[in-house]
Amino acid sequence: MKLFSLSALALGLASSLAMADVQVEGPVEYGVFATAPIKDPQPGERVLTRANQAIEATDQVPGRLGTKFGMRYRLAGKVATDAPLTLLYLTPGLVGADGRRQDKIEVVQKLMPGAPMDVMAYEFTEPHELVAGEWHFMVFQGDRLLAEQRFQVR
Repeated sequence: MKLFSLSALALGLASSLAMADVQVEGPVEYGVFATAPIKDPQPGERVLTRANQAIEATDQVPGRLGTKFGMRYRLAGKVATDAPLTLLYLTPGLVGADGRRQDKIEVVQKLMPGAPMDVMAYEFTEPHELVAGEWHFMVFQGDRLLAEQRFQVR
């Protein structure tokens, strides 16, 4: 019984050591994603964009429908079977159409080894999302903070 327990423990330690943690490689781009102006954006409309979309470096975000803001970063050491990323959006208090307040949004995202860049972004598509104040974006793998950025929506 003790031999089995020690073997299981050793195997567990070896497998956890073999799992590589991802690391941010290079600079983290942040700001407002450049999009062609929309004449009369309607609630619920999303702007389709390309992966290499330009980002205007700023932490000041205009509160308008169609505005997309966030971070773009490169992760080294991605393995599809490793722990996923947790994207945590702390908001100044969104109030949904149902009247419920939402101070945080949490998204779990699998690692995509083939993707050269990763993005954490938010796009204003509904009038109730246009909440002025500080928005705090954080990217975690497990309990490790990989990237974060604060934005002021005005």
